[in-house]
Amino acid sequence: MGTSVQNVAATSLGDGLSDAARQLQEAANARKCWACGCLRHALDAIDRAVPEPSRREDLTAAMDAARVHLAPQRYACLGCEVCYPAIALNALGPADAGAMDAAVCPTEAVETRAGWPPLPGSYRVLRYHAPVAVCTLNSDELIDPVATAESGAVAMIGTLQTENLGIERLITNILANPFIRFVVVCGADSQKTIGHLPGQSLVALARDGVNAANRRIINAKGKRPVLRNLEPAAIDHFRRTVEVVDLIGISEIEAIVTAVRNCAGRDPGLAEPYAPNSTLAPVVGTVPEKMVSDPAGYFVIFVDRLRGLLNMEHYENNGVLTTIIEGRIAAEVYMTAIDRALLSRLDHAAYLGRELARAEHALSSGEPYVQDAAPERCSASCGCHAEK
Repeated sequence: MGTSVQNVAATSLGDGLSDAARQLQEAANARKCWACGCLRHALDAIDRAVPEPSRREDLTAAMDAARVHLAPQRYACLGCEVCYPAIALNALGPADAGAMDAAVCPTEAVETRAGWPPLPGSYRVLRYHAPVAVCTLNSDELIDPVATAESGAVAMIGTLQTENLGIERLITNILANPFIRFVVVCGADSQKTIGHLPGQSLVALARDGVNAANRRIINAKGKRPVLRNLEPAAIDHFRRTVEVVDLIGISEIEAIVTAVRNCAGRDPGLAEPYAPNSTLAPVVGTVPEKMVSDPAGYFVIFVDRLRGLLNMEHYENNGVLTTIIEGRIAAEVYMTAIDRALLSRLDHAAYLGRELARAEHALSSGEPYVQDAAPERCSASCGCHAEK
């Protein structure tokens, strides 16, 4: 059945096969194409879209001629005004949309994909169809130079700070894109005094896996390298389909870009997509139409610039002043209010934390501070509308 379907596809292409053959022959004759990633992408895509049993002789001959001249890849793309491999792919576009999708011409505009990556983080998205993700660990200064130097083969690039939640998010985002087959880990790992070592933990995960009993990464040296939020099937799929390239401690752009290009040059193609057994959908936040008064009372906040302090007064709901708290930072004030049981509602506590953070910023910056109403116009029991 598969062969008959492929034959129908090949027959339906008509002149497209001839055009593709001519363009590949031009690429075979053009020395500039021999070390270019565009030609490799095109040959791999055509192999998938038009398998050899259903391939016309002229197309086979052109592909063979191009392969004879392939040299070690030196650049992802030269940005030529006329790109013979790209024209060949366009001619074969109807053959197999999925296979053609896997071939990314680096001259195409940067492409993102709605819904990917599924989790936010400290990263830049470059190209959904690219085969390499780059993890710069704690070296965020590497992101822009690497992205600029090699955007054609990089799907996403970003930092990694922790050996548990950070690795979980990295794996979740990578598994959501089956085109990613490599993770290049580079830059400076966290200091040993901090103890997270996410880079070493990620490399250990790829090499040794996790303990089945508690999902702790085997041989990881971080403080808490436990992947509680990843199902075992996800960990297994990541280790089976994604290769982790260890360049920890390497910050030279040329070395990182070379590793990225080497990975792209041996891209095995689209991996089997991973479908998680369960997903946690975000809950859309809402603001209540009416706030409820806190039975414990309300607060009035001042900035005392002469003494460099935050000043907060607590009143009972009948207007009687009960407590005055002073502190240099917001945490000193709100933690004291909590310790003294001066508030009893979580929404009131959230409001208080926000206002004290605003007051602290005003104190340090010199900007004016006026205690403000919450966006939902909280009641007078919050002290927002009290006279100051």
